[in-house]
Amino acid sequence: MERRKYILLLHCLLLHGVLLALLVSKAASDHPQSNTNTNTKSYIVYMGDRPSDGSSASLLHSSLLADAFGSEFITKTVVHSYKRSFNGFVVDLTEEEAQKIAGMNGVVSVFPNEKGHLHTTKSWDFIGFPQQVERAPLESDVIIGVLDSGIWPESESFDDNGLGPPPSKWKGSCHVAADNFTCNNKIIGAKYYRSNGIFGPNHIISPRDSGGHGTHTASTAAGRLVDGASLYGFGSGTARGGVPSARIAVYKVCWSDGCHDADILAAFDDAISDGVDIISLSVGGRTARDYFKDPIAIGAFHAMKNGVLTVNSAGNNGPAPSSILSLSPWLLSVAASTIDRKFFTNVQLGNSETYEGTSINTFDLKKETYPLIYGRDAPDTTTNAGIFSRFCHINSLDQNLVKGKIVLCDKADKGKGPFLAGATGTLTRDPQASNDYADFFALPGSYLDLVNGNKIFQYMKSTSSPTATIFRSNEANDTLAPYIVSFSSRGPNPITPDILKPDISAPGVHVLAAWSPFSPISEVQGDNRFVLFNIISGTSMACPHVSAAAAYVKSFHPTWSPSAIKSALMTTAFPISSGINMDAEFAYGSGNLNPTKAVNPGLVYDSEEADYIKFLCGQGYDNMILRLVTWDNASCSEATNGRVWDLNYPSFALFTSPLENISQTFNRTVTNVGSPMSIYRAKVTAPAGALKIQVNPDVLSFTSLGQKLSFVLTIQGKTNKSIVSASLEWDDGVHKVRSPIIVFIPIE
Repeated sequence: MERRKYILLLHCLLLHGVLLALLVSKAASDHPQSNTNTNTKSYIVYMGDRPSDGSSASLLHSSLLADAFGSEFITKTVVHSYKRSFNGFVVDLTEEEAQKIAGMNGVVSVFPNEKGHLHTTKSWDFIGFPQQVERAPLESDVIIGVLDSGIWPESESFDDNGLGPPPSKWKGSCHVAADNFTCNNKIIGAKYYRSNGIFGPNHIISPRDSGGHGTHTASTAAGRLVDGASLYGFGSGTARGGVPSARIAVYKVCWSDGCHDADILAAFDDAISDGVDIISLSVGGRTARDYFKDPIAIGAFHAMKNGVLTVNSAGNNGPAPSSILSLSPWLLSVAASTIDRKFFTNVQLGNSETYEGTSINTFDLKKETYPLIYGRDAPDTTTNAGIFSRFCHINSLDQNLVKGKIVLCDKADKGKGPFLAGATGTLTRDPQASNDYADFFALPGSYLDLVNGNKIFQYMKSTSSPTATIFRSNEANDTLAPYIVSFSSRGPNPITPDILKPDISAPGVHVLAAWSPFSPISEVQGDNRFVLFNIISGTSMACPHVSAAAAYVKSFHPTWSPSAIKSALMTTAFPISSGINMDAEFAYGSGNLNPTKAVNPGLVYDSEEADYIKFLCGQGYDNMILRLVTWDNASCSEATNGRVWDLNYPSFALFTSPLENISQTFNRTVTNVGSPMSIYRAKVTAPAGALKIQVNPDVLSFTSLGQKLSFVLTIQGKTNKSIVSASLEWDDGVHKVRSPIIVFIPIE
């Protein structure tokens, strides 16, 4: 087995060399032309659903530009047309031109083509989803569309041994490229997108993954079983995805400089039409946006309309309140929880004192000590960056002073500054950083909390020749897991506060999965550690766990709607205690993913396009916009204006004011998918206090599968607490269908 892996890594490194040669050649021959008009930039013109009369989208887009600009139309070029699953196009405009088009008939919204950014041996076992779990024969018919940075097809995780041809519903294709990228019966489709047509010197112009992120997420969701996987011995075990027999369709939308909105929308347009069942998107924007100016919300809406569930990472901007950017109710937003794996890295000083820090340090200095120096004492005085030497920014350190030494820095990063300056190691102390997850340094390194960091600093001041050594990391058991990691973005929802976000949490910390050997493990150029598996953290890692669980449910229930699958995952989640996460449901949503229970949830809260249209009416969207979005006769009126509290959502959220008298009702309908003859009784769990929560009726008696019954949940009283957490559980003795309830006042 080891010999096989050695040969595979050798093959990958040889391919790595070939790709580098191709990139150098490509960079030398390409002279991309950027827009010469500095007043223009790329905009997305979103026009709703596809025309139902069969008219040509491309002609429609050209005609709209001609109407807008008359004879100047010839100066405008449609960069990309969306026409397979929805309607819109990309074009370079000035801000004034964008405003003009936004006011034209047939246009829903016009918004800048911004850049988003990219948001397992143990993780599946930790959430009670073992290799031997019951599998449906239809698992191999489920297709997960992964919108990310591409994929490394030679990885063992994507071997197609034993898999038959792609399902007959598949209509996608594989972009064969000069770098020998090919698909197989595991990776059944692969495309790449670059709407501006400009490629950098390190870009691989194919669906191949040069960064590792897309390979990691795809293998977490649907990777085959690979025995003996590890990162230099860390995390050793069998690497596997949640649905090893499911198919993967790759849509490369992310490059080293980010993920453009236009490319994300183009990938949605293709993926929906290609026939994927689940869309997994570990990508997010930088600011909260109106639903129809957000490419992910737009794409996910049309996916939902076509029976496809979109699973999206919550973001890595936590723990600040309202930092979550995955907001629309028709997609599933995923927070990152910990697993019972943690890493710590000891630092021993010249006085024999040892301090525990945090990192994943694969280097072994073999107990050899090196001189210690504080970054502030080693500024590069030849550049302006030298004034930031205490933070060890790139180009801020004097190479002559730090070479061969361990540098103490006041900023936690990947050690790029000391690494590029020739240091032997780095120690960081940063009061704004968190130590609840471990990251890589490009050189031997450890992050110390402020207490231990200051003790090391005091030692350095106490002697004229301070020294230290950094040990290889130790892997340990985190007995507090699961809890939500600090970086995971938090609610409340900044667009619609009464829709609880995130929806659910899943393992997103210290996840081992396949990696692109083109990218070093620290993702720092010059780091020569190239591997086939890597351990990384992020809500990006949590998202494919839920995507896989959604695919798992889909394999048992192929006719279920996206909202039914979403409901099954949310209402069967493991409850998480707010003891560590004081922001409660705003950190973890419904709780931690529990795939085995989700297959048989008992009841589901189902919704369809018409329900979301009612919700949007209630949010103030007008008839013209909604008719374009749906391309039907959708209209808003008093009868159709849906209150946010009546959207058939699997959770309950109420935003109120301090000590305001509350009397709020929530109307819900549940569908029986458990036992034909069943009686469910309501159980409300809430803290003692001023709030009264009632359910009417509190008993639901079903006589058939598919039967729908409705109830009303009422919250009365008043509170001055920032968050009041409660829950509703429907129980028939077999199934426990749990929904979180959260009442909150403005959070600073």
